[in-house]
Amino acid sequence: MADPIFKATIIDIANKLNVTPSTVSRALNDHASISEATKKAILKTAKKLNYHPNKIASSLRSGTSKIIGVIIPSAEINFFGSVVHGIEKIASERDYNVLLYQSNEQLEFEKKGLATFLRSRVDGVFASISKETTNLDHYKEVKARGIPLLLFDRASDDLEVPSIVIDDYKGAFMATAHLLEQGCKHIAHIAGPQHIHIFKERLKGYLDAIKQAGIPYDENLVIHGSVSIESGRSCMQKLLSSSRSIDGVYAVEDFTALGAMQYLKEAGKNIPDDVCLIGFANEAFGRYITPSLSTVNQQTIKMGEEAAKLFFKLIENKDFYKNKAVKLVLEPELIIRQSSKRS
Repeated sequence: MADPIFKATIIDIANKLNVTPSTVSRALNDHASISEATKKAILKTAKKLNYHPNKIASSLRSGTSKIIGVIIPSAEINFFGSVVHGIEKIASERDYNVLLYQSNEQLEFEKKGLATFLRSRVDGVFASISKETTNLDHYKEVKARGIPLLLFDRASDDLEVPSIVIDDYKGAFMATAHLLEQGCKHIAHIAGPQHIHIFKERLKGYLDAIKQAGIPYDENLVIHGSVSIESGRSCMQKLLSSSRSIDGVYAVEDFTALGAMQYLKEAGKNIPDDVCLIGFANEAFGRYITPSLSTVNQQTIKMGEEAAKLFFKLIENKDFYKNKAVKLVLEPELIIRQSSKRS
């Protein structure tokens, strides 16, 4: 039985076939100067010896690691997992690997993630900014080093780097307009942290839809949360305890909407007859809860695929930051389910 600790090298293959190591290297890289018969023999021997290329040595020779670092705020949120799935699909087609790091919505973890990527000599960084991040200096350092940086979903125009986002404003407008179409006249919005661009856009979309419908703005119907199930419950409790009559709720994202739904049920409210409810993001759980949750689909897998395609297109131009930063905006899709659809 072969020693499992033994790791075959190019030299081992060369000695086995009585050829030079350089011939083996060229054959493994499908070089045109090597005959098909020799390539076939070398590949067969490499497989027999269980040869695996030394990626670290290869990266030192080529100057590229074939690794992309991806920072997400949370692995518990299906949205980010789906985006990563899209990134990995395109990266794999280019023989790139993905190194994943979650910030847990904390600035310090985000900084550690970027430091890890820099030590790993990644060829590029994809990132979605954490809720806690207001200072972007750690991202600016990545850019200053000339390492390609691409933002998705939670992006910042201040960094002037390529990005891909959903049209959050339009998605919010669509969600609020849908509640208005269901006859809601007192629609509350559970908003997210306003230093994050996407949450600011989702508030704007809500406000403009209310305004366009001719409904006076009531600041007491907008409450700011931290984007979580617990925050959704807490915000919903505050809204119901006020003297305002509420017949519709648009939550900034689905986990917040789930918390709001839980509290509405506990308060004896019928959804959607008493209060219509809609979220944002199309998390996987939404279709399985009762009532099923209306939401806005962010085309997550497509976002990841398009982000990766943009990345490879730009690095092929040899200068990632040469031209004005490209910003791709995807169209949102309204998904109407039981929580907002009145008979």
